Amino acid sequence: MKRKNQAILEGPTIHHYKHRRKPNRSVGGDVGIYIFLGIWSVIMVFPLVFSISSALKPLDELLKFPPDFFPRNPTFDNFSDLLVIMNQSWVPFTRYIFNTVFVTVVGTFGHVIIASMAAYVLAKYNFPFGNLFFRIVVVALMFNGYVTSIPQYLIMCRLHIVDTFWSLILPAFAAPIGLFLMKQFMEGLPMSLIEAAKIDGASEWKIFISLVMPNVRPAWLTISIFSVNALWNNKANTFIYTESKKMLSYALQQVQLGGIARTGQAAAVIVVMFTLPIVFFIFSQSQIMETMASSGLKD
Repeated sequence: MKRKNQAILEGPTIHHYKHRRKPNRSVGGDVGIYIFLGIWSVIMVFPLVFSISSALKPLDELLKFPPDFFPRNPTFDNFSDLLVIMNQSWVPFTRYIFNTVFVTVVGTFGHVIIASMAAYVLAKYNFPFGNLFFRIVVVALMFNGYVTSIPQYLIMCRLHIVDTFWSLILPAFAAPIGLFLMKQFMEGLPMSLIEAAKIDGASEWKIFISLVMPNVRPAWLTISIFSVNALWNNKANTFIYTESKKMLSYALQQVQLGGIARTGQAAAVIVVMFTLPIVFFIFSQSQIMETMASSGLKD
């Protein structure tokens, strides 16, 4: 019994049974579904392909009306010119990259850990005002960033962390979307597994790290996607004033404001900014689908 419970702590031990069930629909229904999905896929992919195509166009093709979908004379000059412009700044281009990567990594990691710890308590334990606290979190989801910017700024001033990286990292830790999603996932985790681990003598921290977190992997991967996208595109105009602490998105935005002469570089900026979130999403999506298929835990 002890060895069995120890195996539970080391990771998921749910046996998977694959049953191939024939869909109860006609061939015409299958064709209709595929046609609908194909049309919807084209609509979703069109902006991405057009953005990449525009970044590869020379300036004369970018200013052409009506525009061509694909470039006639593709070139990487827009990207090379963008790199030249950024290197001419008195703040090194690598500094902007470091600032953004540092804030994104630390903010995402802290957000996942803190949201998971809070969600575990809310989902599996009853304590006074627990439901009220979660309702406040749900209400906080409805507030736009512009609404919370002034209260956040006042709090940052009281904490004396304005114009520091912490002014971006701490709000990321407290983002309500992570706690909301994580709690929903943890409510589906069987309490019997947790009770079995406690009988075996595992501490709360051991249960959380070795049992709970592996089984809610889809949740923290999903949370990471939201967090990376938000922090990577954070311009930090409100809390960061020192140029050497600015984010990459802020520096690239200044290039976009250069007028018609920098239309090509502006198109390259769009591609640069959406590349990392999309790549991270594609990688995480495969992990999420794999984990969801193997973590259907039921009491």
